[in-house]
Amino acid sequence: MLLSLVGSGNCTFAADEVPDPQREFRAAWVATVANIDWPSNRNLTSEQQQEELIALMDRAAELNLNSIIFQVRPHCDALYASELEPWSEYLTGSMGKPPEPFYDPLELAIELAHERGLELHAWFNPYRAEGASAKSGRSPDHLSHTNPGIVRVYGKQLWLDPGEPSAADHSLAVIMDVVRRYDVDGIHFDDYFYPYPINDHKKNRIDFPDEQSWLKAQAAGETLSRDNWRRKNVDDFIARVYEAIKKEKPWVKFGVSPFGIWRPGHPKQIKGFDAYASLYADARKWFREGSVDYLTPQLYWKVDSSGQSYPILLRWWDQQNEQGRHLWPGNFTSRVANPDSGDWPVDEITEQIEVTRKHPGATGNVHFSMKALLQDERGMAEALAEGQYQQPALVPASPWLGGEAPKMPEVSLHNHQLRLRTNDQESPWLWVIQTKTGDSWQTKILPGHVVEYDLTGQSGSAAPSLIAVTAVDRLGQAGPARVLQPQGH
Repeated sequence: MLLSLVGSGNCTFAADEVPDPQREFRAAWVATVANIDWPSNRNLTSEQQQEELIALMDRAAELNLNSIIFQVRPHCDALYASELEPWSEYLTGSMGKPPEPFYDPLELAIELAHERGLELHAWFNPYRAEGASAKSGRSPDHLSHTNPGIVRVYGKQLWLDPGEPSAADHSLAVIMDVVRRYDVDGIHFDDYFYPYPINDHKKNRIDFPDEQSWLKAQAAGETLSRDNWRRKNVDDFIARVYEAIKKEKPWVKFGVSPFGIWRPGHPKQIKGFDAYASLYADARKWFREGSVDYLTPQLYWKVDSSGQSYPILLRWWDQQNEQGRHLWPGNFTSRVANPDSGDWPVDEITEQIEVTRKHPGATGNVHFSMKALLQDERGMAEALAEGQYQQPALVPASPWLGGEAPKMPEVSLHNHQLRLRTNDQESPWLWVIQTKTGDSWQTKILPGHVVEYDLTGQSGSAAPSLIAVTAVDRLGQAGPARVLQPQGH
């Protein structure tokens, strides 16, 4: 971008080429179900939980991640203060029991993330009502007790019936309660819609027990086949969630992370599980119609996998992106050094990131899960910090969400202190500070609440010849840069 140089106490001169900062979604899932990522167990004190959450956010910032996908509703429970659903047992060991001393984990997670310039996406399971890892028993205010008519038993789990309109209404109300009350940057679903199929003792598939809702739908005039009706239930819910979020807070992104294969044979050489037929999840439809702001297909296979090739699947998903939404594939980073799930080498993940970067339609990656980066298995985190994530990156912009880019900021330099403010006195979401020393540029991304920045460590011992400062809004839109030439240059 060509921009004029303007600076307090400095001369203005001809435009100079300021490089655009790197754009790449860099996120990690933080799974609370079964205490996969946080909190590490159900018996921690509030102080210990908060210390773990701080360490997690610090690690994300150190690795130059820019987003955290934080699971707030594992199964009709809450990792936040809710009047609609009970406290999660993964937090306190007993469903319905609040943390003591009290604090709100989602509120804290948002605060910690935003202090570090990280986006926080709240991750919901829209239909799962109780998982196999539950131990404490369901509290009296759990949906299975307050509205048992919309809950189905399937194997060892409880599931909301997507065919019951009141089940969809309840889940939508839960999601929108969070959108209204919390300053989240995104709402996120994973791959669970209708449950993954289970078999009986004779290895015959057990159908989902939605006979009651299916008969009611037929009585009301439903003419679709049962499978298509199930898919329509999910399709309609996805569309309702997207519309409701945009009506309330247009800047809040909505993303879904479906199973990485839409259907076997798409493309031709792909083999594996059929999410379209078994989970009734038509993720291709949502992507094609723009019912999501981003899609994160779980491409949990190796680059050289013959039946589930990472690059081939990535290319196929990109071809479905008719509305120009974000494509941010999910990576099974926890398979590194894990004999139970493949014992992958570190370079498998780094190569997948490179494959993503070389594909023009994909602009980032999401790691499952944060635990792998916290523990630095086989040096996975170190490899990212010294390699692909060595420099910070902005989340790609979402121009379809509207809004005007920020104006050129007001910036002044006093000794080594850079003072930052905007023309309208409102803090931006982020500041991008770029300094040129010799022929090279360095980039620093700061949270928008920062009003002063010490340049001493930005360019090493040499003073920068140029300084460019850009304001970025919540949609990722960057305004024009204010460029300074320090005195003496």
